[in-house]
Amino acid sequence: MAHLLSTSCSMKVSPSEKLSSRCWNVGLTNSPMSFTPQTSKSAFKRLVHQGDKTQKLFVVRATTVPLNQETKAQSGTSSFENNGNSSGRKRVMVIGGDGYCGWATALHLSNKNYEVAIVDNLVRRLFDHQLGLDSLTPIASIQDRISRWQSLTGKTIELHVGDICDFEFLAETFKSFEPDAVVHFGEQRSAPYSMIDRSRAVYTQHNNVIGTLNVLFAIKEFREECHLVKLGTMGEYGTPNIDIEEGFITITHNGRTDTLPYPKQASSFYHLSKVHDSHNIAFTCKAWGIRATDLNQGVVYGLMTDETAMHEELCNRFDYDAVFGTALNRFCVQAAVGHPLTVYGKGGQTRGYLDIRDTVQCVELAIANPAKLGEFRVFNQFTEQFSVRELAALVTKAGEKLGLSVETTSVPNPRVEAEEHYYNAKHTKLVELGLKPHLLSDSLLDSVLNFAIQYKDRVDTKQIMPSVSWKKIGVKPQTLRA
Repeated sequence: MAHLLSTSCSMKVSPSEKLSSRCWNVGLTNSPMSFTPQTSKSAFKRLVHQGDKTQKLFVVRATTVPLNQETKAQSGTSSFENNGNSSGRKRVMVIGGDGYCGWATALHLSNKNYEVAIVDNLVRRLFDHQLGLDSLTPIASIQDRISRWQSLTGKTIELHVGDICDFEFLAETFKSFEPDAVVHFGEQRSAPYSMIDRSRAVYTQHNNVIGTLNVLFAIKEFREECHLVKLGTMGEYGTPNIDIEEGFITITHNGRTDTLPYPKQASSFYHLSKVHDSHNIAFTCKAWGIRATDLNQGVVYGLMTDETAMHEELCNRFDYDAVFGTALNRFCVQAAVGHPLTVYGKGGQTRGYLDIRDTVQCVELAIANPAKLGEFRVFNQFTEQFSVRELAALVTKAGEKLGLSVETTSVPNPRVEAEEHYYNAKHTKLVELGLKPHLLSDSLLDSVLNFAIQYKDRVDTKQIMPSVSWKKIGVKPQTLRA
């Protein structure tokens, strides 16, 4: 991984070359490929801090082509359903397909007979190396994952390794794959990461906002009828003292009535980047006629989907640390290793939650029922609401059934947020499209806890307690404690 992400190169894989991990060992001397050094133009090459030193980072730009794939002709058609695709199967580009939500979604769509291409710069794996973190579950390389999927199912997933902030790379990928839909997970997705220091705040906003802008321009330039399915966040809304609608609210003011975008109250530089994305997408839908669905997702939990459960090399990542781990996943790991559950402050913080099996289901529903040209849709993507206290109580009960002694402790809240508040968010549009939710159950908690117990020897307990403070963020580059 370190070799892959610190090497400056450009590489192409010919159609006759086998897709295998051997072809991708960029740092190995026996690689059958030749490499031409090339500095990336994107933000991904910017200074990345490790300790007190800075290191310039370069991006590996690469594209793989499935075995025996013939060169695609120009479509020359405006049909969204086919777009010149002779197979009649929708072609879906999953940006960020190596991540927690992206990997599960890519496999799910491939299993549902979509033609899938993953686009990823693999930087999420680099973050782990920088911060001394690791997934609870061992995760294979993206090349081995895709190879295993093909050997098990006979289905091919294309892989394009590169940074969407590099428009040249993204343009070539669009022209090569010709997507009917783009599922955009490819953003720095951690609020705590964006609050570590100035450099991470800047990286988060540049990567997320510029990356999404590039996707919008690529759609306009190369695939005007392509449907953008963008992962937003419920965190855009904040915690207002009124009901949260799905994207828009109808208000009457001084005798006049209008339907307007729902007010945004972001609570971190990460959440602010998502707000900027939403505004940019809404504008381009109006100005250019782009079709887009913004999925404002709640907090995701769980590990397994039908596809990731097929083989250990397809296993998804599972973050439990205080930077990337989500609340329920973190609590399950803490219970498994005998660490008190870390409830921030009073624990009344309430959010929408959903099982990762519902994440992939929601994305599929959005693709199968696309927005109209020029339409900007917003779906609130979650299935249930819980406070942090309620989650801790559920994990405590489930842990005790498994013979675990689970305690809860209140720790100083590192965030700036209301710890007791009203929260009632609407989430009906995906249900109307056919979403069948997997609600949080004792069996699901048992399953996640058992996985945590199985891999508890991989837990680094030093990463459990929060170490990023919203109020103490500064200019000096920070490292997390080892």
